[in-house]
Amino acid sequence: MQRYVQVYSTLSLSYSLCCILSNNVRLLIKKSEFVISAPLVSKCPKDDKPEYAFIGRSNVGKSSLINMLCNNKKLAKTSSTPGKTLLINHFIINNEWYIVDLPGYGFAKHSKSVKQRLEKMISSYILQREQLINVFVLIDVRHEQQKIDREFIDWLGESNVPFTIVFTKSDKLGPGKARQNAQDWMDKLKDRWETLPPYFITSSEKKIGRDEVLDYIDGINKNL
Repeated sequence: MQRYVQVYSTLSLSYSLCCILSNNVRLLIKKSEFVISAPLVSKCPKDDKPEYAFIGRSNVGKSSLINMLCNNKKLAKTSSTPGKTLLINHFIINNEWYIVDLPGYGFAKHSKSVKQRLEKMISSYILQREQLINVFVLIDVRHEQQKIDREFIDWLGESNVPFTIVFTKSDKLGPGKARQNAQDWMDKLKDRWETLPPYFITSSEKKIGRDEVLDYIDGINKNL
């Protein structure tokens, strides 16, 4: 059985050192703006600013998390109906780096042709986009490890794509239960992963994990 090793442990180390040296100075998002919705990776912005992509199952709370991180409730469009994101959405942050909202995977009600188009769009962006620094994979902390999430994470490992897991909706559980569920989820990766990826526990409702995720991005940006 193939074993996976997280491919950017040096970046994680640099982030940790950066946090120590910065004396807990928080990344401030002063400006966040929508830039473009692209149907193809070739239509994405042409500049070389670093990009951090967010992806997960269609009902995981991706848009809400992006809005929470940016402290802008109107930035990414949220909907009670999952599966609404069908394009590659770029948001420029502080005129320095991008948050990229990718279509969700695993939405059963899409037609076969739409599913195939979205899969190609997602894989093309992740594998071809040189500006992509890290993929944040969102997981609903309330649920046990799902096959579709595990397959996507293992694919990232096979493709040597740097990624971080973000557990969402922790407010739906108590803090202790959320931590236990996240740890159980991560422990299940040990059957194939030699080095586990970093992870964060978040809540868009309570703004849990906001500083930690932004500090993580800031630490990586400072060491690019």
